[in-house]
Amino acid sequence: MFSNLRSLIFRLDPETAHSLAIKSLKLNLVPNILDRDKNNPLFKAKLFNKDLENPIGMAAGFDKNAEVYNSLFKLGFGFVEVGTITPLKQYGNPKPRVFRLVEDEALINRLGFNNLGAQNVFERIKSNRPTGLLGINIGPNKDTGNRPADYVECLKTFHEVADYVTINISSPNTENLRSLHNQTKLNELLQVINKEKSNLSSKIPIAVKISPDIDSKEINEISEVLLNNNIEVIIISNTSDSTRDNLNNIQRYQKGGLSGKPIAEKSTKLINKFYKILNGKIKIIGVGGVDSGKNAYQKFLAGANYIQLYTGMVFKGPNIVNMIKKELKELLIKDGVKNFTEIVGKK
Repeated sequence: MFSNLRSLIFRLDPETAHSLAIKSLKLNLVPNILDRDKNNPLFKAKLFNKDLENPIGMAAGFDKNAEVYNSLFKLGFGFVEVGTITPLKQYGNPKPRVFRLVEDEALINRLGFNNLGAQNVFERIKSNRPTGLLGINIGPNKDTGNRPADYVECLKTFHEVADYVTINISSPNTENLRSLHNQTKLNELLQVINKEKSNLSSKIPIAVKISPDIDSKEINEISEVLLNNNIEVIIISNTSDSTRDNLNNIQRYQKGGLSGKPIAEKSTKLINKFYKILNGKIKIIGVGGVDSGKNAYQKFLAGANYIQLYTGMVFKGPNIVNMIKKELKELLIKDGVKNFTEIVGKK
């Protein structure tokens, strides 16, 4: 069904199409997905001591203002991450700011943390109880004079309504945000976060979402900082602003973060590097080009404990979780395992 609709949807500019998808989910216009593997033990998982039906999550960026997370659970997602949310409402960067690279099954975005602000989102979540595990991705306002204080403000707002909070230090669309990958700066930020958790008497789990565009030295330094600050999850990775020379679409050189199929291999290799260093002490959520059971399988083999997607749904449609599970099930049965966790890190 989606293949018939796709050509019509792709006639719209990407941001308009995204708004239409959000409205359709809010109005329950997307048909419920028949999931024959809803309770299949192959996919059962735990995240932050909570049971998941499967390890496939919706990545931050789709449900920016926490409007449709419960609808996404109905589509079969095992967990959902909303945001990125900043303390104050902001428009983001000027339009056009999202580009669909159809030939490459990719997106480029330079949205710039457009969202309605922490208080607005908090009220929405408070009045609409999540039916599954909900993460909230937070970041600083563009014109803030104190980025750590912005993260703290969001943590204070959301620590009682989220199942986990993600510290986004990796969007390429907020100027110099990626400077927080620096060992000293990241350590200082996470110490501030942990101090605020202590002040709040909160046990909210913290995840950190990183860039795919980092080198071996940064991988080692980031790993050390995360371990020293008792971070529970690392999300690998955000969009990439690296070379586009191997892409086909005419818009490939648009400024912004590249997501989708072209970064699948890059993120998988990065997952494996972190897995070997972290040695199971920090859980890994693998993101980047997940659109099939085969590349989900590759992420797990590389060391991911869970996966997330967003761009994959743009190109494959709302039934993508079922599609992934069907293909992944065949691969896992072929391996003779009883649960997907048995293949994690076996690459």
